[in-house]
Amino acid sequence: MQVSKEGLDLIKKHEGYRDNAYLCPAKVWTIGYGNTFYESGRKVKEGDVISKDKAERLLEWVVEDFARNVRSTIKVPLNQNQFNSLVSFAYNLGIGNLRSSTLLRKVNANPGDPTIFNEFLRWNKAGGKVLNGLTKRRQEEANLYFEPIK
Repeated sequence: MQVSKEGLDLIKKHEGYRDNAYLCPAKVWTIGYGNTFYESGRKVKEGDVISKDKAERLLEWVVEDFARNVRSTIKVPLNQNQFNSLVSFAYNLGIGNLRSSTLLRKVNANPGDPTIFNEFLRWNKAGGKVLNGLTKRRQEEANLYFEPIK
């Protein structure tokens, strides 16, 4: 399973594009569509600049890495919307947080469990503070997870 255009669009919407490196709310240097490192493995640093085309390619490369990790972490069949929402979650929070989450445990036990919705919503803090942007993102990921395939 691959991330669809809708999944990429969700990530792009919430990450936004920035051509100059900036400190994200977690105080990590970030660039493009929320990337903290480049294809070479080099970390983003203050003063880095990226074109929109390069940022798009970097996003696709990084998302595929997250998709591969999500595929290896999920032990049950998922539909495209469920997969997209979990990749967006992992892209934003890291695969380690997904792997250690109750969200993952519930998905692997029963991907249709309605309490999964609230597990997304628990992940709306950075530096111990609730962030409106993260609250909105988790809401959209949870909605997408439970949205029927058209």
